[in-house]
Amino acid sequence: MDFSQFLALHEEISLVAALVLLLVYDLFAPEKGRRHIPLVACLLLLAHTVFCACDFAASTGCPAAAGSRTAFAGMYDASQAALLFKNILNIGVLLVCLQACPFLRREDNGIKAGEFYFLLFSTLLGMYLMLSAGHFLLFFIGMETASIPMASLVAFDKHKTQSAEAGAKFILSSAFASGLSFFGLSLIYGGTGSLYFADIQSGLTATPLLLGGMVLLCSGLFFKISLVPYHLWAADVYEGAPTPVTTYLSVISKGAGVFALCLILTRAFPLFIEAWQTALYVLILLSITVGNLFALRQKNMKRFLAFSSISQAGYIVLGVFAASPAGLTALMYYIFVYILSNVAAFGVVQLVEQHAGRTDMAAYNGLYKTNPKLSVILMFALFSLAGIPPFAGFFSKFFIFAATAESGAYVLLLIALLNTVISLYYYLLVVKAMFILPPAEPADVPAFKSEAAPKFVLVVCTAGILLAGLVSCLYALIDRTVLLG
Repeated sequence: MDFSQFLALHEEISLVAALVLLLVYDLFAPEKGRRHIPLVACLLLLAHTVFCACDFAASTGCPAAAGSRTAFAGMYDASQAALLFKNILNIGVLLVCLQACPFLRREDNGIKAGEFYFLLFSTLLGMYLMLSAGHFLLFFIGMETASIPMASLVAFDKHKTQSAEAGAKFILSSAFASGLSFFGLSLIYGGTGSLYFADIQSGLTATPLLLGGMVLLCSGLFFKISLVPYHLWAADVYEGAPTPVTTYLSVISKGAGVFALCLILTRAFPLFIEAWQTALYVLILLSITVGNLFALRQKNMKRFLAFSSISQAGYIVLGVFAASPAGLTALMYYIFVYILSNVAAFGVVQLVEQHAGRTDMAAYNGLYKTNPKLSVILMFALFSLAGIPPFAGFFSKFFIFAATAESGAYVLLLIALLNTVISLYYYLLVVKAMFILPPAEPADVPAFKSEAAPKFVLVVCTAGILLAGLVSCLYALIDRTVLLG
C-alpha cells in the first residue's frame, strides 16, 4: 500500500495532530499547567479550524484542486461540499468547547478536562470519516467512532445519577441502531457484491432485498438525527447529559448525520429516489408534528429544547428530500444557522443551571428583571429557531421551503408551514415567562456575571444570527432586483 495516500486526508491529519498534542499535554503537564487544558484544547481546535478554512479556500481557488479528493482506491472521497461542511462543524465544535469551560472548571465534579476534549475531538474525527466516505466500511467505522465516545460524554458527569442513566440509554439505543445499519449493509453487499458507493449505484435493482437494506442502513442515521420514531432516546439523554454535551448532540451530531444521509442517498441510492423520498416524506411529517406537540407539554428547558430539536430535524431533512443542488445549499445554510441559534439557547440554559442549579422553565419567570442581557439573547435565539424575520432562522426556513416547493411537494410544504405556527407558540411561552411573568421572591435566578468564554460564545452566536439574517435579506433583495431587471 502506498502510505503517501494518507496525505490526502488533510482535515483528518490536522485533527489527529491536535488530538495527539492535547493527549501529550494532558499526560505530562504539571498540576498548575493542567488548569489550562480548556485553553490549550480551544487553541488547538482554533488552529485546526483555521487550517481547514485555508485548505478549503485554496482548493476552491485552484482549478486543479477542484472536485473530489480521493484516496485508497476511492474509499476516501472528500467532495467540495463535504469539505465546506467540515468547516461548519469546526465552527460549531469550537463554540461548544468554549461553552464547556465553566463546566470543566468546577472544582466539585472531579471531571478531567483533558478526557472531555479528547472524547469530543474523537467524535469529530468519526464525523469527518462519515462525510468523506466513498465506501460503506469507512462510513461505518466513522459512525462508530463518532457514537462510542459520545456515550462516554453523555455519562461524563459521574456524580449525577441522571447522567449515568442517560449514558446507558444512549449506548443501548446506539448499539441497536448500529446493528440495524450493519444488517442493512450485509443485505446491500449480498445484492450488489460491493460496498463502494459508485458500484452500488450501478448495480441497483428494485428488489425487496436492496430496498430493505437501504432502509435498515439509514436507520442508524435516523437515530443520530433523532427523527420520529427513532427519537425516544432524545429527551431523556438531553436532560441527563451535561449541558455542553447536550448542545453537541443537538447541533453537531445532528448536523453531521443529516449531511451524511444526504450524501449516501444521492451518491449510492439515486435510482431509489422515489422510495427514499416517500420514506422521508412520512418521517418529516411525523418529526415536525410530534416534536412540536410534545414540546408544548414540557416544563424542563432541556427536554423542551430536545423536542424542539426533533422538530427542527424534520425541517432540516426537507433539504435532503428536495434532492437538488438548491436543497443541498439550503440544508447547509440551515444547519449553520441552527448551530448558532441552538448554541445560544443552550448557552443561556447552561448559565442559568450553573448559577441557580435549575433547568425547569419556572426558573425563567422574570429573568429579564435580573439578567436582561441573557433574556434578550435567549429571545433572539428562540425567534431564530421559530423563523421570525429578520433573524437568520427565517431565511434558513425560507430557502429550504423554496427548495421543497421546487420538488413539487406542496402538501408537505403546507403542513410544515402550519407547524411553524405551533412552534412559534411554544417559543413565545418562554419569552412570556422571561419578560411578562413575575419572578419569585427572592428571584429564582439572581443577577450574576458570566465567565469570559461563555459570554464570548453568546456574543458570537447573537451577532451571527443578526448578521446572517441581514446578509440573507440583502441577498434576497439583490436577487429579486436581478430577476426583475
